Amino acid sequence: MSLRIKEYLREGLSAPICLTWELTYRCNLACVHCLSNSGNADPAELGTEQIMNLVDELVSMGVFYVNVGGGEPTLRPDFFEFLEHATAQRLGIKFSTNGTTINKKRAQRLAGMSYLDVQVSIDGADQRTNDVVRGRGSFSAALRALANLAEAGMNNVKVSVVATRFNLEQLDTLEALAARYGATLRITRLRPSGRGVRSWHRLRPTREQLRELHRWLLEHPHVSTGDSFFHLSPFGEQLDGLNMCGAGRVVCLIDPLGDVYACPFAIHEQFRAGNVTDIGGFRRIWDSSLVFDSLRHATPTGSCSSCSVFNNCESGCMAAKFFTGLDTTGPDPECVLGHGDSPLAEVERMIPPAASLDHSRHSSNPIEQQRTISAIPVSISTHCAS
Repeated sequence: MSLRIKEYLREGLSAPICLTWELTYRCNLACVHCLSNSGNADPAELGTEQIMNLVDELVSMGVFYVNVGGGEPTLRPDFFEFLEHATAQRLGIKFSTNGTTINKKRAQRLAGMSYLDVQVSIDGADQRTNDVVRGRGSFSAALRALANLAEAGMNNVKVSVVATRFNLEQLDTLEALAARYGATLRITRLRPSGRGVRSWHRLRPTREQLRELHRWLLEHPHVSTGDSFFHLSPFGEQLDGLNMCGAGRVVCLIDPLGDVYACPFAIHEQFRAGNVTDIGGFRRIWDSSLVFDSLRHATPTGSCSSCSVFNNCESGCMAAKFFTGLDTTGPDPECVLGHGDSPLAEVERMIPPAASLDHSRHSSNPIEQQRTISAIPVSISTHCAS
């Protein structure tokens, strides 16, 4: 992307190109890297009429499409009502699901809708690699969903994978798995957000794996990334996408309560810009939020301010920096040139920031949650080395 276009986008657009909308915190899984700390529904979640009105507002602003997630969005009783209302107005919907509720009947209903993409989440090419992260039985459930969607003739299905040090050796196998069901592969970055704050150090890829991932993505341009890996561009050739942080500029997040955050991965009070039920609604937040304005005029500091390849990565991911305790205007913790190594080492013994809300079903038992996270390398490292 040219520097001229980047300068234009950096100031923010009149409406987000896309936004992420988490419809509910309710989830029947407990993934150890869950960005939103989901598990239990919140009684204050937006009601049906409120989400329909919000759809109308997004359409009126010219939002191109919405990434819908949760929690598990299909657990909302009004989920299909929401889909039909949005797609009837040609608002594109890309929703992520763990697949546990996508039976044959639902798959057929989805296949009959336009302006809709489905992303089934899988974090390993086999049960052992996937289930230690996403929960027992989750791999089988996801495959059943993919089979049901394929049988129904659903187009635009993606297998969505969060890149970890344990599944990056399986990229070719994961691509073949997706193709088996007529789907395409989507790979996104592991962020230290939500429950990922506690699992990031154990799950994050090594620098050598990131170098190999960069090479692999260049050789597989058809694989979608959601512009997750722009921090890898200093390895050499830039990947397709904005190659810059879009927080508050071209993207943002609406959570189940209607709170708006600058970034889908930075769910913290520091990045909360308002609530869609406030006077002026979402439009006023997007146009006038002081949080968004500060991000649109942020300037790099430290090693990033004088880095020769700054224009390749724009200092990386704001959320990855914030939730590892780093300066959000400084280098990414996974800076491929190593500029984040020293600052990260200085803060590793500190308690990292936590998300503002935690709806995890196991949040009342942090010892059990930590035991699960600590078991990850023991459970799958031998398998992945073979």
